[in-house]
Amino acid sequence: MEFRNKSTVLWANIFNLRMPQIRAFHMSWFAFFLCFFAWFGIAPLMKVVRDELQLTASEVGWCIIASVSITVVARLLIGWLCDRIGPRLTYTWLLMLGSLPVMGIGLAHDFTTFLIFRLLIGAIGASFVITQYHTSIMFAPNCVGTANATSAGWGNLGGGVTQLLMPLVLVFFVGVFSVSQAVGWRASMVVAGVVCFLTGIAYYAFTQDAPEGNFKALRAAGKLSGGDKATGAFLSACKDHRVWALFVIYGACFGIELTINNVAALYFSDYFGLGLAAAGLTASAFGLMNLFARTLGGVFGDRFGVKWGLRGRVLWLFMVLFSEGVVLMVFSQMRVLALAIPALIVFSLFVQMSEGATFSVVPFVNKKALGAVAGIVGAGGNAGAVAAGFLFKGAIDWPTALLILGALVTGCSVLTLLVRFTPEAEADADRDLRAALEQPSGGKPRLEPAFST
Repeated sequence: MEFRNKSTVLWANIFNLRMPQIRAFHMSWFAFFLCFFAWFGIAPLMKVVRDELQLTASEVGWCIIASVSITVVARLLIGWLCDRIGPRLTYTWLLMLGSLPVMGIGLAHDFTTFLIFRLLIGAIGASFVITQYHTSIMFAPNCVGTANATSAGWGNLGGGVTQLLMPLVLVFFVGVFSVSQAVGWRASMVVAGVVCFLTGIAYYAFTQDAPEGNFKALRAAGKLSGGDKATGAFLSACKDHRVWALFVIYGACFGIELTINNVAALYFSDYFGLGLAAAGLTASAFGLMNLFARTLGGVFGDRFGVKWGLRGRVLWLFMVLFSEGVVLMVFSQMRVLALAIPALIVFSLFVQMSEGATFSVVPFVNKKALGAVAGIVGAGGNAGAVAAGFLFKGAIDWPTALLILGALVTGCSVLTLLVRFTPEAEADADRDLRAALEQPSGGKPRLEPAFST
């Protein structure tokens, strides 16, 4: 799909909410932030849950796997839905329906019921695909990597904030309402679910699918191909080996981030002897790097793209992914907290820059199947997390598991060699880039809210 009136500027217009591009940017990152917060809201409370439900190490491992496994399928479906009905309706329904298991996990009373709800909650992780899809069709080639990386990075920030805030929310319920910790963690998850539901309503009210309007109106006006072609676009993406290379690559960066979000609090509690709040605070350092780290990945992806074209974007991706694997191996060997925390922060920097670099490449792989490509590559992140989760089921100690993951990530960096573009694709991208750079205003702002259905 080709869309007109994409914004060629992000930061200069960042507060211009009259522009549909900027509204989509802010709503998409905020919605993803809340989804990420709810998705991993239980992770920093797992010490309390483990004690209450008397979970074994193996059962904790299965919960980690469950939290990311269903997202693989959900992301594939969501990418197809974005092409078919547009990001606005897709996000609205995902937020509202996804909030139900977030609140429902409070009904869990044993390992089986907890595992089922943990599995269902993972579906909201598909929100990432919509976020990347929406910003990809709203921003021009000269800044699409930056827009994608920033919206996803600020969204991923929820993974760090939840590590910090959820223990405090638990303490609030226990201290103010004098309830037990068993009731407190359940009430905390209800709060997260309610906020997600309300955000779904806001997404419907304040965004539109594309710069020119919603998919339904554009199709009625003959400006956009029918949604029935979404299946063909999905099959086209499936036949492209570059998509599957990026699938594995994203598993080696975002999959690792999801894994660390799940295990970090317990890791610092079990291996460094920290309490619940201190472990959550320390673990939050990893996710809070999303405030700027993923943006850097997209910014440099765009810079490399301006200087060296699409091959420059891929070169940047190789550099940061290779560095991520090396630093993860270093972090795995840290046994002193004062050294482990800086190593964690540097590792987080490269993880998130790798994610931003990946999605500075994705919009150029197949423009006619953007949702399908984003969905498949996004699913790779969760597939990587599922695979990594099996290393944390108790067969080996967690530092060894992290060392193995670091070696695998380093090896995966060579897959960037498979992500190549034809001379014609390079020429098309260069032409679009030059056209975007020649626009002085960054895309036409629509002064009316355009909230039509």
